[in-house]
Amino acid sequence: MSQATGSMISFRRPDGQELQGYLATPEQTDGAPAVVVIQEWWGLNDQIRGVADRLARCGYFALVPDLYRGKSTVEAEEAHHLMSALDFGDAASQDIPGAVQYLKTHAERVAVTGFCMGGALTLLSLQNADVTAGIAWYGLPPLDYLDAAKLKAPIMGHWATQDAFFAADQVDALEEKLRAANADYTFHRYLAHHAFANETAVGTGRLPGTQYDPVWSQIAWDRTLTFLGRTMWANAQK
Repeated sequence: MSQATGSMISFRRPDGQELQGYLATPEQTDGAPAVVVIQEWWGLNDQIRGVADRLARCGYFALVPDLYRGKSTVEAEEAHHLMSALDFGDAASQDIPGAVQYLKTHAERVAVTGFCMGGALTLLSLQNADVTAGIAWYGLPPLDYLDAAKLKAPIMGHWATQDAFFAADQVDALEEKLRAANADYTFHRYLAHHAFANETAVGTGRLPGTQYDPVWSQIAWDRTLTFLGRTMWANAQK
């Protein structure tokens, strides 16, 4: 698989404010699609940079907007504080669309994906950003904030049936809302705990209720890359 390089860059939001982000670039850039990667509540840390690097090794530009403006943590209490201080509406309507706009200077097609808090923001941002696809990993917003009729891009969702933070009935309610709006979505459910695709999630050693599962993570990633391959590459379009 090709190598990838990453670095911090600056870009502008639709309102003109400047924002930092981590950009991973594929080895072959001609015709490469792009993905905005949204952090978990820990911030722009090495783990989420690794997600961007992984996507770049698979042939995508990948940009992680720094939603916390330089802050990150390994402590759950501080992560909760940082997440609580985040203006979700502003992030979904300005930060993420700004990242999409920046990537559109490099790529014709841009997707958004996010994990936990980032999964919720992915779904919210699909109401505002001009994107080709969205992938949410074990995170969803309060459904009152989601207008399913505005979700025009195909969506993939990865959910954990033993999730202590986003219960199965919430996922069922989201699915019903998407179905009622005739949204283009595919949900996958895994017999796993929250953050099953985060290799640093080690249960009580960091945050109770989370647990990395390498088998389910690989299956979810395989499905994600197949989904992106089908929706993002010009020669794969029907």
